Amino acid sequence: MGVVQSVDEDGAVDPWRRRPRRPRRQMPLWQELPLLLIVAFCLAVLIRTFLLQAFFIPSGSMEDTLLVGDRVLVNKVVYDVRDPARGEVVVFRGTDRWAPQVDGVPEPGFLAKLGQTLGDLVGVSRPGEKDFIKRVIGVPGDRVACCDAQGRVTVNGVALDESYVLRDSPLDLPPNARECRSRRFDEVVVPPGQIFVLGDHRMVSQDARCQGPVPIENVVGRAFLVVWPSSRWSSLPVPETFAEVDGVVAAPAPTGPGPVPQVVPLAPLVGAGWLVARSGRSIRAGRRRLHS
Repeated sequence: MGVVQSVDEDGAVDPWRRRPRRPRRQMPLWQELPLLLIVAFCLAVLIRTFLLQAFFIPSGSMEDTLLVGDRVLVNKVVYDVRDPARGEVVVFRGTDRWAPQVDGVPEPGFLAKLGQTLGDLVGVSRPGEKDFIKRVIGVPGDRVACCDAQGRVTVNGVALDESYVLRDSPLDLPPNARECRSRRFDEVVVPPGQIFVLGDHRMVSQDARCQGPVPIENVVGRAFLVVWPSSRWSSLPVPETFAEVDGVVAAPAPTGPGPVPQVVPLAPLVGAGWLVARSGRSIRAGRRRLHS
């Protein structure tokens, strides 16, 4: 096979010059659209699995911070590099002691199950019976109790001014380890590797008062943003009252190595993004929307 050589203006053969390539033929839209949909679905699954996930709020245990029907965005990678901190709102899987949070619903049909499966893959389905969202009150080694003379929760002897609690449990009910009806509960020293969580709506929240602390390994991630409905778009910061507890440790902190950071597999995300860029078609910004 002969080698095609180009000739310059003087008639000399230039071996380094090549003929210009013909423009690359673009893929027909009917072939490109399914490919883009598959790539978008794979991206959603990867992001949901390793980075972010939207969670639906099924109960009123966090009112008025979170209302029934709200959707929150959860950072699933933050606790790979550190442990949960006091005051953060976290999503976690309850232990066997935790009663289901979602009321029972009729058995769905095939299409409903298929929709639930697809929704779970991309992170827009309803939570499972053992998925909970609460606020972290105590971390390993903390002494948590209620109440002081003003009926406030204390952490390591420091009273919390919980402005986010609008509906508190009554003080006149005696503490009961099997029910979360009373505001008062005996002092708890949070065990190593666990957190003490409470709901912001103490009158209806079933939480660590009667169901016990939660292992940190069960925490899915930190809820940091209300994304739906749009009228309730807001962040979920740590309340200032917890700053007074920082640096006050009344029990020995757990020993042993800290959490081992996990490497997030970003290569598939980069590869999928490269594939979309190579398609040669731009998507109008007005058509992009985040489904929560």
